[in-house]
Amino acid sequence: MFVRKFSLRNFRSWDTVTLEPGPGITLFLGPNGHGKTNLLESLGYLATLSSHRVSTDAPMIRVGASAAQIGAVVVNHGRELAIDLEINDGKANRAKMNGSPLRRPREILGVLRGVLFAPEDLSLVRGDPGDRRRFLDELVSTRRPRMAAVRADYDKVLRQRTALLKTAGGALRRGSRSSDGTSALATLDVWDGHLAAHGAELLAARLQLVAELGPYVADSYARLAPESRPASIGYRSSLGASMPPELTDPHREWTRDDVELLEASFLNELAYARPKEIDRGVCLVGPHRDDLDLRLGDQPAKGFASHGESWSFALAMRLAAFALLRYDGSDPVLMLDDVFAELDRKRRRALAEVAADAEQVLITAAVAEDVPEELEATRFAVEAVDRPDGRTSTIR
Repeated sequence: MFVRKFSLRNFRSWDTVTLEPGPGITLFLGPNGHGKTNLLESLGYLATLSSHRVSTDAPMIRVGASAAQIGAVVVNHGRELAIDLEINDGKANRAKMNGSPLRRPREILGVLRGVLFAPEDLSLVRGDPGDRRRFLDELVSTRRPRMAAVRADYDKVLRQRTALLKTAGGALRRGSRSSDGTSALATLDVWDGHLAAHGAELLAARLQLVAELGPYVADSYARLAPESRPASIGYRSSLGASMPPELTDPHREWTRDDVELLEASFLNELAYARPKEIDRGVCLVGPHRDDLDLRLGDQPAKGFASHGESWSFALAMRLAAFALLRYDGSDPVLMLDDVFAELDRKRRRALAEVAADAEQVLITAAVAEDVPEELEATRFAVEAVDRPDGRTSTIR
């Protein structure tokens, strides 16, 4: 898989630009703050519908514009697909495939498969559980685009159920028997069922992914840090004791019955947790409370790993994602955002070995010397000028 052509309009510092990188290695060189990262961010957004830098869409729209456009022509096993995405400020985003409007932007998921490694990835090891959950969900949706809809449905139910818990809890604290409080309590059973159904499907997909990803993480980390303790990943579920132990077997062949078993366990835990949830006004059970368990030897990586070990673990997770997507049958586009400068010689060499074997690699760097010499690349210079309407990036 490779991006034959992509274009931007009103995306961050880019007024307009069109590039044809093609297969092989493409290097974007330029000073920090001049717009290199914005190029990779746009393609990463097309691949996952999220940014590795911000949690909302508005910062990606150029100052003074009402919308940003990203377009790409993706070649996969000789077949071309054109995808276009419009990011809007204050209204829903819009997407097209081969010029035809799509009902939802998430329908483009899976067309462009990409793995982006950036300095922000250190948060996979040292950051909050939300960073690790997002890593899992993005990879799940890349491999199985239908899971994006499952996640969206789960989030909607979660918001509704949380509102009901707050209403019911508020009525109880006031000693009130108001119709709102009574109605909220009566409706919770219905929303428990919806939450358990969507949550069980999402949880099953994550558990399967962790089982498949684990060996790749261990292997990648061993190559990056052979003198370190072995790395492993596991899944920490909020279902606790309600989680059927047989479903944590990494060699398990999953069936629909297993998802239904998870759903029943989910409902049991929700019933047990309901008094606490009403008291606190939050949902305490579900994939939104789970975490990815990263370990070096017998210790958790977070809090015990050195800076170098943390970098190695974060890089190993991205390399594992690349290897797993490749195993699925098509090389993903590998995007490396100003990371060689952050790595020592050994880690640079390990990353360069993967890059040299990938079908398409897009790299950003402030200086050419940061990129290993063995990576022969087509080079583009990125520069920016300050204009009355804001900083504007150009390329040559």
